[in-house]
Amino acid sequence: MIILKTPQEIAVIREAGKILAMCHQEIGKRIGPGVTTLEINDFAEQFMTRHGAVQVTKGYRGFPYATCASVNDVIAHGFPDRKRLKDGDIVKIDIVCSYNGWMADSAWTYMIGNVSPEAKRLVQVTKQCLELGIAEARAGRRIGDVMHVVQQLAETAGFSVVRDLVGHGIGRSLHEEPTFDHTGKPGKGFKLKEGMVITIEPMINAGGYEMFIDSDGWTARTWDGSLSAQFEHTVAITKEGPQILTKL
Repeated sequence: MIILKTPQEIAVIREAGKILAMCHQEIGKRIGPGVTTLEINDFAEQFMTRHGAVQVTKGYRGFPYATCASVNDVIAHGFPDRKRLKDGDIVKIDIVCSYNGWMADSAWTYMIGNVSPEAKRLVQVTKQCLELGIAEARAGRRIGDVMHVVQQLAETAGFSVVRDLVGHGIGRSLHEEPTFDHTGKPGKGFKLKEGMVITIEPMINAGGYEMFIDSDGWTARTWDGSLSAQFEHTVAITKEGPQILTKL
């Protein structure tokens, strides 16, 4: 069942989202060559606590960390570790927090030091895919219409869109209905309605879209070892248009 949110509920989710946006902004000042993703994880957890928010992922279905840290060919759900990031890496940091009982979810891709032209273009196109998807997410449109334009943008650039990991509703629970991938056909899928709050989170691979899960049961990697990038916002569908809840 899709749970529509009131303007008052959306306002509280926005407060959670602002905390995440501030956290990502601070991570951007700290992350770089020689830093470990475990250090970033610990910083993010402490930051959320200082700002009155509760991290959500640690303990969720057994996930052991407060953030997902996914480096290079890891698409999503990577474990933070003590390996030092090196010049040329790209790393996705995905964070969920709860504030006054309402959740927000956001992921950024960080470029470490001097990255290759291919990596830079992948990151730029992935961010554009997110921005285009948000701009298209208006009440009355079908999700297939929205994600078709995202898919077109990625594939025209020579990249592929991950099919096996999805966007989702969010509110008092991390994963609510509806769920959807980031490809689509015009006129297909559910209609967006005023009051929906969803995550738009395209995961774009430099190679093929196929993936596999590591033996830890979480870490999702590109099948062909190619780079992967992701950006994610929590978005409210309102009568005024889409509103990004995870930005300052």
